[in-house]
Amino acid sequence: MLIDLNELSPNRTYFTMIQTLIPRPVAWVLSDNGDDSLNLAPFSYFSGVCSDPPLIMLSIGKKPGGEIKDTRRNILERGHFVVHIAHREMMEGVTASSAPLIHGDSELERSGLATTEFGDFALPRLSDCRVAYACELYEHHEIGAQAVIYGRVRQIYISDDIAVENEGRLQVDAKALDPIARLGGDDYGLLGEVVTIKRPR
Repeated sequence: MLIDLNELSPNRTYFTMIQTLIPRPVAWVLSDNGDDSLNLAPFSYFSGVCSDPPLIMLSIGKKPGGEIKDTRRNILERGHFVVHIAHREMMEGVTASSAPLIHGDSELERSGLATTEFGDFALPRLSDCRVAYACELYEHHEIGAQAVIYGRVRQIYISDDIAVENEGRLQVDAKALDPIARLGGDDYGLLGEVVTIKRPR
């Protein structure tokens, strides 16, 4: 099968890409609505970009009616956000937080998830997530219907239960983190076998 993307609508292109570019990590993003409430939403067009400066990237689309999503609005207006790496037990909560709501209707309040202070960062983090990134807006680009947000990572929370020091380097136990990944449609992937192959020096 050879698919010419020039012959597909943007919607069909999207569904073709998300079913083949797999697995994708899920950024569960907490942002500030600006009215003493917090927004929480998942995005799977997400990756690390650079380590100097430390940057992550989110690609955020629009709501079904064409309005920009609350996460994008909040990041552009207030300049900070927290990205969480959710684990297996949180899949239902991640999915529930993807529902389109009116601006200011807090997914966090609906979920009942607890938060805790994130060092001296302006926003809290989800208490039960094993990894969280405290981010500040670095750059923003509009590409087609998407907004590409670059976030500068200021702090990283890693649960002591999943990390150890090994020969002077931090080593995170991927199986203990147990992250979820997005596949196509309504499907998630879970971490299975971990294969270690030494890289050439």
